[in-house]
Amino acid sequence: MSLATLGIGKGKTFIIAEVGINHNGDFKKAVKLIDEAKKAGADAVKFQTYVTEKRVPKDSPIYGILKQCELSQEDQRRLKIHADKKGILFFSTPFDEESVTFLKDLNVPLLKIASFDIVNHKLLRACAKTKIPMIISRGMASQSEIATAASICKKVGTEFALLHCVSAYPAPKTSVNLRAIDALKAQYKVPVGFSDHTLDIDACVYAVARGAEVLEKHFTLNRRMKGPDHRLSADPKMLAQLVQRVREVEGMLGRGKLVSLPVEAGTRQYRRKSV
Repeated sequence: MSLATLGIGKGKTFIIAEVGINHNGDFKKAVKLIDEAKKAGADAVKFQTYVTEKRVPKDSPIYGILKQCELSQEDQRRLKIHADKKGILFFSTPFDEESVTFLKDLNVPLLKIASFDIVNHKLLRACAKTKIPMIISRGMASQSEIATAASICKKVGTEFALLHCVSAYPAPKTSVNLRAIDALKAQYKVPVGFSDHTLDIDACVYAVARGAEVLEKHFTLNRRMKGPDHRLSADPKMLAQLVQRVREVEGMLGRGKLVSLPVEAGTRQYRRKSV
């Protein structure tokens, strides 16, 4: 499997409904999130795969919520089967090497590196060695940190895409720095996208106009649910609006060719050449 085979970098924005832990550990909610993401028109759903004890120490302030939201490997197998039947791509973010091995065995077509782990070279190497294409978020990362992550993938010949991201929850619109998309495209010559943490969908739409080829937006059934990410997530209605607006922008962008367009045919007769 390659990024191009998945449709990434082929002209149509690849839209990811970032479920993360917004299922709150409830398998039925996770299934519903897959169904609603498909209904809204997303291309993929992304979960998180981890062993809580390997992700944070027991005295961490987020240990309790992570443990509550930890899905068993069997549940994740069932979710992938369900997503496959629905016709929406299922993949996940691993947070430890055991989870990388599990996701490889699960035959996921993509692996995601969270912004927090772009400097986790051990995890990056474990993911890259699987040869599964990777999507890497660059929130908080400096140029040299991004370059190091990219070199780990290049060294073993693993394809990757980069997502510009602002690691603030929520991120103010005035801080999204969408011109970073241009910089990443110019430097790395790989598919580049945007992972959004703002409170609405505008930044996603503008990112596509700026050249983003991948979009990741947190996704929930209800923005009022308890949990760390629900407030900055899109609900099903918002996700459907996001997909619709992105597809409209894609149509407006066109191919960029400097030619006379068919829509101009009726007006062409009025052109005035010099005599």
